[in-house]
Amino acid sequence: MSKSKIILEKLSKLFEQGIISYKDLSNEILNIIKSQRDEIVLRMKITTKEETEILKKRIEKLENDMNKIKKSKKVKRS
Repeated sequence: MSKSKIILEKLSKLFEQGIISYKDLSNEILNIIKSQRDEIVLRMKITTKEETEILKKRIEKLENDMNKIKKSKKVKRS
């Protein structure tokens, strides 16, 4: 019985190490893919979603400011 326990323990350790190395390998592959994606985005000069939202808000603010200026000019003329 003791020999079979030793064999089972060794097999379980190998199995655990295999799972850990698989997780590490999958994490490393995901990191490589993400870095490649980021590099492509930088090369193409594509903005991120957050940057696009910030730009939209800035444009809206500028349009509102322009409308206020136009309205104030119309009031002064009258």
